[in-house]
Amino acid sequence: MSTEGPATLNPISMDSSDPMGTNGHHGQNVDELSRSLQRFNWPDYLVFVLMLVSCIFIGIYFGYKDHQKHKNRKTARRDSEALDYLVGGRKMKIFPVAVSLVASWISGISLLGTSTEIYVYGTQYCYIVFAVVLMGFAMHYIFLPVFHDLQITSAYEYLQMRFDKRMRVFGSVLFMVACLLWMPVVIYVPALAFNQVTGINIHRVTPIVCLICIFYTSVGGMKAVVWTDVIQSGITLGAILVVLIKGVIDIGGPAVVLERNLAGKRIETPNFDPNPTLRHSVWTMWIGGSVWYTYGVSCSQDMIQRYLSLPTLEDARKASRGFVFGMILVIVLLSSIGMVIFATYYDCDPLTTNLAAAKDQLLPLFVMDIFQNYPGAAGVFVAGIFSAALSSLSSALNALAAITFEDFVKPYFGDKLTEKQIALTLRGSVLIFGIISVIFIYIVEHLGAVMQLTMTLSATSGGPLFGLFVMGILMPWVNATGALYGGLAGFLSMCYLCFRSQASMATGQIIYSTKQMDVSGCTYLYTNSSKPDPTFDEMEKSIHHISYLYFTLFGTIISCIVGSVVSFCNKDADVEPIDPKLLAPFIRKFMEFGVESQEKYPLNNLAPSENTHLDIRQPE
Repeated sequence: MSTEGPATLNPISMDSSDPMGTNGHHGQNVDELSRSLQRFNWPDYLVFVLMLVSCIFIGIYFGYKDHQKHKNRKTARRDSEALDYLVGGRKMKIFPVAVSLVASWISGISLLGTSTEIYVYGTQYCYIVFAVVLMGFAMHYIFLPVFHDLQITSAYEYLQMRFDKRMRVFGSVLFMVACLLWMPVVIYVPALAFNQVTGINIHRVTPIVCLICIFYTSVGGMKAVVWTDVIQSGITLGAILVVLIKGVIDIGGPAVVLERNLAGKRIETPNFDPNPTLRHSVWTMWIGGSVWYTYGVSCSQDMIQRYLSLPTLEDARKASRGFVFGMILVIVLLSSIGMVIFATYYDCDPLTTNLAAAKDQLLPLFVMDIFQNYPGAAGVFVAGIFSAALSSLSSALNALAAITFEDFVKPYFGDKLTEKQIALTLRGSVLIFGIISVIFIYIVEHLGAVMQLTMTLSATSGGPLFGLFVMGILMPWVNATGALYGGLAGFLSMCYLCFRSQASMATGQIIYSTKQMDVSGCTYLYTNSSKPDPTFDEMEKSIHHISYLYFTLFGTIISCIVGSVVSFCNKDADVEPIDPKLLAPFIRKFMEFGVESQEKYPLNNLAPSENTHLDIRQPE
C-alpha cells in the first residue's frame, strides 16, 4: 500500500544528517517559511469580522426585545428582568439549548488541545467518550431531577436549601474561582491560533474580541448567549469538517492516514494498567474523566442555567442526551484531525523544527499549510476557533452575572432593587469579570499546554465544589458543619495538589513521555535545539504525580470523607429535617424519613417537574 501523498512545506531538499542546514543554504529557513504561511488576506478578515458582527446584532436584537417587553408590561412580576436575562424566562427550546451546551463546553481549548493530544501522545485519549456517556447517566438520574424540582436560578441556592447560607456563599466563591482560572485560557487559545496565521500579537486581538463578547452578553442575556452559540457552533462544526475533509484528500485518503498513524504508533488499544500516575489509561479516563465531566455539567452555573431555561424535566433530559451525542461527535472529529495532522507531518515534525512555536499552534499551522491557495478558508477556521471560544466565554460571563446577583446582591437587598438596578447589576458584573479575564491572560501564556492546564486549574475549586453537591444530594447524613469543613479541606488539598503539579511541570520535574517524532523528510532549513529529557517513569513519584484526570475525583473524595467524619462528630449540630426534594430520586426511595420530616416535607407532594411553576424559588 502506498504512503505517498502530496508534498507539503517543500522549498528544497535537505540532508537529514545536517540539522543545521548547511547543505541546503539555498532553501528557506524555518522563520522564512513560517512568515510565508502567514497569509491572512482580506477575504479571511471579512469572514472573521462577519462572525463578530453577527454576534453583536444578535445581542442587540434580544436585548431590544426584552427591553420592549418589560417597557410595555403593565404589571410585571418582581425579578422578571432577572428571570428573562438569566434563564430566558424558562421558555427556551430543546435544540438550541442542546447545541448551546455543546458550544459552551467545546471551546478553543478543545479544538486545539484534542488534536494536539492525539498528535503528541496518541489516541489513548479517545476512550474518554465513555466518560461522557457515564456523565449523561449521572445527569439523567441524579442531578437534573433535583434541580428541576426546585426550580432555582443559581445552582448554589441548592446549597442553602440543603445546608445553610454559609454553604451557598462558599459554593458561589468556589465557582467564581474556577471561572476566573478558566476564562483567560479560553481567550488565550484562539488568540494563539490568530497569532499563528497572522503574526499579530495575542495581546492586541484579545481585548477587542473580549469587548465584543462582553457587549453581546451584557445586552442580550441568556437568549443572546444561546442563539449566538447556535450560530457559532455551526461555524465551528463547518470549520472542523472542512479541515478534516481537505486534509484527508490531500494526504491520499483514509487508508494513508491509518497506515501512517499505525506506523507512527499513534493508534493505541485501551491501556488497563491501574497505575494512577499514568497520564492516560482506561481507569483515569473512565473514573477520573467521568467525575470531571459530571462536575463540569452538574455544578457549573453556566451549564445548569441552560438546563433550567427549559420548561420541563423531560426537556432537560432530552437536551442532556443531545449534549452527550454532540460531545462524542466532536471528540471523534477532533481526534481524526489529530491523526490527519500526524499523517501529514509524519516525517517532518514541525514541533522539533520549531515551525510551530507551541504545541497548540499545530492545528493553525496545518490549516494555513493545506489552504495556501484558498482565500477565505483560513478566515473560516479562525472564525470557528473564535466562535468556540466566544460561546464558552459568554456562557461563563452570564453565569458569573447570575451568581453575583442571586447569591450576593439579591439576598441582602431583596425588594429594595428596582428593575433598572437589577439590569445595571447584571450587566456591570459581565463587564467587570470580562476585564479581569483579559488581564489574567498575561499569566496563562506562561503555564503550558492548554488542555491539561485547563483540567488541572478547574480541579482546584471543582473537586471541593463537586464534593459539596455529592454530599448534599447523595449523602443525607452530612450536615452543614460537616459540609463546610469538608469543602475547606478539599479546597486546601486541591490548591496544594494542582499548583504543585503545575510547578513541577514548569520546572521539568514532571515530564510525560511523548510519541517518537521524525524529521528525516524535512525539506526546509531548521536548527534542532531539542535534547532528550528524562522520562516520567524514571522519576521519584509523589501524590501530585497522579494523572490530572484524577484531580477532581481526589478533591471530591477528600471533601466527602472530611464532611462525613465532622458530621458524625457533630450529630446534634443540625436538627432540621431534610426535604426529600433535596436528595436524588433513588435516595428518596430507599431512605426512610423520620416522622418529623414526613410531616414537614411529605413525599407525595413531589409534583412532576413537567407541571412545576415558572417562578424563581426563594430559599427561606
